[in-house]
Amino acid sequence: MKVLVLHGVNLDMLGKRDPVQYGTVTLPEIDNALQSVGTELGVEVESFQANVEGVLCERIHRAHGEVDALVINAGAWTHYSYAIRDALAILRVPIVEVHLSNIHAREAFRHTSVIAPIATGQIAGFGVDSYVLGLRAAVSAARPAPASKQG
Repeated sequence: MKVLVLHGVNLDMLGKRDPVQYGTVTLPEIDNALQSVGTELGVEVESFQANVEGVLCERIHRAHGEVDALVINAGAWTHYSYAIRDALAILRVPIVEVHLSNIHAREAFRHTSVIAPIATGQIAGFGVDSYVLGLRAAVSAARPAPASKQG
């Protein structure tokens, strides 16, 4: 099983950007944590970050037929990128939207996600654990349910 983790705009600046909202963890540290959880779960995890919207859309397009689940923190694109939303909608795999901060407790413009309506679920406000929980949720959603035991 393969899970693609997408990091959107400005997330390469984690560790330097607004530590009150985002903490001091860096993107490579998040990716390392996800690799560890992936190993624990027995899944391949690929991480990708882009600061150009079209580049992120192209990576989503390449994911079609290549991945079993997707975790995305689109950053600010969460709130307005219909291009990313439409690219994600093409996929037929579980999609989990994650955010380090609680977007619903911040500025009003951050309360709306154009991705949430097509996502399997959303996890926000738990820092790095948002990614870890998102990966676990994506894997769980992608794995077939165990067969029920009949007596």
